[in-house]
Amino acid sequence: MSNDLSHALQAQVKEALANKQTLAIIGGQSKKFLQTPVATSTLELVNHSGVIDYQPSELFITARAGTPLSEIEHLLAEHQQLLASESPHFSRGENLATLGGTIACGYSGSRRPFSGSLRDHVLGVRILNGEGELLTFGGQVMKNVAGFDVSRLMVGARGTLGALLEITLRVMPKPEAEITLRFECSLRHSAQCMVDFMHQSLPLSAMAWLEGAVFIRLQGTERVIQNAKQKVGGELMTNSPHFWQSLGEQTHPFFHAQSPLWRLSMPPSSHLEIPEQALFVDWCGGLRWWHTDKSEDEVKKMAAKQGGYAYLFRDAVPVSGDVPPAHLLALHQRLKKSFDPQCIFNPGVMGDSV
Repeated sequence: MSNDLSHALQAQVKEALANKQTLAIIGGQSKKFLQTPVATSTLELVNHSGVIDYQPSELFITARAGTPLSEIEHLLAEHQQLLASESPHFSRGENLATLGGTIACGYSGSRRPFSGSLRDHVLGVRILNGEGELLTFGGQVMKNVAGFDVSRLMVGARGTLGALLEITLRVMPKPEAEITLRFECSLRHSAQCMVDFMHQSLPLSAMAWLEGAVFIRLQGTERVIQNAKQKVGGELMTNSPHFWQSLGEQTHPFFHAQSPLWRLSMPPSSHLEIPEQALFVDWCGGLRWWHTDKSEDEVKKMAAKQGGYAYLFRDAVPVSGDVPPAHLLALHQRLKKSFDPQCIFNPGVMGDSV
């Protein structure tokens, strides 16, 4: 059902400004394990929903922020298309994830190194800024322009720069066939193993290391897939889509550990001396998930020493989320001051004080 609440939401923001209130932007709350903004009121977008425009032949879709992510994925599947970013729902099958929340958090799945991040596929947005203005950026086709691409700035901003109202995304054709192959490999040798696969002419769409093995996903036509399988060998995994979905949605047994879960962005070739059973390596080595009871200071120092950064993703209590490293935080704060000078939206998230 289509439901445009733009003007009602705009009126609520203006009222909050007049009353010097702050607003927590609320969607389907599928990611409520992240830090909840400390605000005096809420701006609820879950009912601001509906697909506005979908042109399968032009490979784009436009929908309101409250539209369930599952609704968009089902619509695309009817036309043999999908969202290239493979962004997780984190809804445990409850269909809580919304398009706006997905964009605001900015997470990308295992396909990221091969098809680009969620940010790469955002073509345009309509937002409500911190001064109660309705603003539109971007369009329905890819364009290279000078200066900031505001549409993409909203990806991963956690609502701190404005409330997303509408998003236009580029979509891609669904591959005809898919298989996943498993190769025994130690963590220490996994980086070179992945590099070797990258240097071959393979239809790769995901590559990860877990529990003593490298896993590669091949997608394309049946003929291409079978030729690639004969070329590299490996153990054929059953139910390839379920395997990668369990990793992306964090329902795989690896994520059942009770210790805190850290998300580390690292150079693919970097190596951390940590127990193999506590680590899952995705994005061809660029993303590490680590269960550990080590202190925040120790984990962040270990990541920084390897040229990366880390943040606490999940714990017994809600956590802060992807706070930018210090050199990026200053830039984020300047953007915050431009889009939301009164800091009305999602106070306390991503070090957003100005």
